[in-house]
Amino acid sequence: MKVLLINGSPHEHGCTRAALDEVARTLSECGVETELINLGAGPFSGCRACGGCAKTGRCVINDGVNEAIEALAAADGLIVGTPVHYASPAGALLAFLDRMFFAGADRFAHKPAAAFTSARRAGTTATLDVINKYFTISEMPIVSSTYWNMVHGARAADAAEDAEGMQTARNLARNMAWLLRCIEAGRAAGIELSAALARELEGVQIPKFATDEYSCRRVPGVDSSEVR
Repeated sequence: MKVLLINGSPHEHGCTRAALDEVARTLSECGVETELINLGAGPFSGCRACGGCAKTGRCVINDGVNEAIEALAAADGLIVGTPVHYASPAGALLAFLDRMFFAGADRFAHKPAAAFTSARRAGTTATLDVINKYFTISEMPIVSSTYWNMVHGARAADAAEDAEGMQTARNLARNMAWLLRCIEAGRAAGIELSAALARELEGVQIPKFATDEYSCRRVPGVDSSEVR
């Protein structure tokens, strides 16, 4: 089993990374592998709403998003970490996730996911809410912990001293490992997504007047370039 970790901070070894490292250590103790993607300070373009991904399943912009799609498609779960910028996730991370989920969400269904935030003081719960929306529109079960997933501090050393925040990170990892084992056991017992729950996409109507098209899940068979 493997969990993909995405560090949405421009600082590779900042507070967000400190929390994700604690998650990774605990997952390893639980027998779960991890893969880490650091976004770093590189620029990431927002979605162009060109509809190219509807034809190929890949984003037309080559800046690491397509590699992240493949990494998550091959993984069993996802944890996204982000610093808080103006009570919201990092802007580069939002651009990255918009395109990642718009192009690849149909390959992410039923993979457990969680968000983790870091802040000097406030804005963490609003930030968690934003990231969680990527999961809930993509049929991804959200993994919780014993507190909202956050650490506090201005530097990585501060975050490491946030005892409750680090405990929350460890418990999140344990719950992720437990849920992954439950899914694995279910599959071994022959439990699969039933036909009654399988989505019937024929006849799905998307209003032509929609204005937030690129923030919504891409629907197979619908040309997203026509949705405005």
